[in-house]
Amino acid sequence: MILTVTPNPSLDRTYELPGLTRGAVLRATADRVDPGGKGVNVSRAVAAAGHRTVAVAPLGGPEGALLARLLEEHGIEAAGVPIAGSTRINVTLVEPDGTLTKVNAAGPEIAPAEAERLLDTVRDKSAGADWIACCGSLPRGLPPQWYAELVARSHRAGVRIALDTSGAALVAALGERPDVIKPNVQELAEAVGRPLTTVGDALKAAQELCGLGARSVLASLGAVGQLLVEPSGAHFAVARVEAVRSDVGAGDASLAGFLSAGGTGRAALSAAVAHGAAAVQLPGSVMPTPADLDPSAVTATADIPMELVLTERTP
Repeated sequence: MILTVTPNPSLDRTYELPGLTRGAVLRATADRVDPGGKGVNVSRAVAAAGHRTVAVAPLGGPEGALLARLLEEHGIEAAGVPIAGSTRINVTLVEPDGTLTKVNAAGPEIAPAEAERLLDTVRDKSAGADWIACCGSLPRGLPPQWYAELVARSHRAGVRIALDTSGAALVAALGERPDVIKPNVQELAEAVGRPLTTVGDALKAAQELCGLGARSVLASLGAVGQLLVEPSGAHFAVARVEAVRSDVGAGDASLAGFLSAGGTGRAALSAAVAHGAAAVQLPGSVMPTPADLDPSAVTATADIPMELVLTERTP
């Protein structure tokens, strides 16, 4: 079982457009609404693979009620923590060439008592969990140290922690030694305070974060591939992708694949890359099912292409 924690969940509304013209009235060719937030997406991918998952999140207002209902429809146990504010709504505009324009709302402010109930709910629901995946930005009201406290409490309970966040929240949590962190290129560069141009640069940055406390680093390097740095060594993997339709949630699908495959080693990295590659070929933030995966499109190796130049496109 994988338990996810999403401090700032959302309803994700996606519109596919024939083109994006500023100031014009646009007619969507397709639209959908999905339960959103990085941890929620991880739960959706885990559930799509047929595994049990529990999603812990603060939920408020009619938007929160709809999010809880959508989670249940996806086969996810929703462990909602009631809050006074309303759950946010995010909007994504998708053009035919795969270009995304995203409008993310700030979300509600979490009161101290609500923040403590969130931690208590994680403790209560984590019995028997193989992993806790803590994902996404922190909403207003939660200090950067909040994830560090969650990692510390979860380790005391004997549960492994995967952390997918950035900035001050990531740096603060490193001292509590999360079992795996999952930065993308931009987040990795921000954490070490310098630009990253090649895979070799990313490898060095990931090793630095391990030195600061991360037990392993799963780094998304855009279309170039993914890099796993752990105590036993480093591995690299890339997947062949025919066409990118939407990269929303692709990194979350990758993390779900990685954890579902055990969360360590080359096989787990291959699963992560296969899930991410499948996700970018699906509309909106749809999570891949086993039928969408193509393991034969993945190449994993311990030989790191150090000079390969990084790109910005996900997964």
